[in-house]
Amino acid sequence: MIDLVPTTSWYLVLAAFLFVVGMVGVMVRRNPLVMFMCIELMLNAVNLSFVAIGKQLGSIDGQSIVFFVMVVAAAEVVVGLGIIVSIMRRRNDVNADDLVGLKG
Repeated sequence: MIDLVPTTSWYLVLAAFLFVVGMVGVMVRRNPLVMFMCIELMLNAVNLSFVAIGKQLGSIDGQSIVFFVMVVAAAEVVVGLGIIVSIMRRRNDVNADDLVGLKG
């Protein structure tokens, strides 16, 4: 019987796969809500790699960085999702190219 214990490289491959899926989602999809979710997927992939490398090195630094990234991501979700939902309530068909008017 083969004992499959996940190693750091497994987690890094999973993080790379999640990051690529998020990157492809941002580049392909034009719906702002889907793009926003893909950006969050990319952030979580980076968090996974920080934790995996921190565990490999035996340091708590990776988990500390993840904590601050999650705090910033939570603030981003509150502001970004509020803006996206308010725009989507006014217009039924929203495209990322239509949001150019938000530039300052």
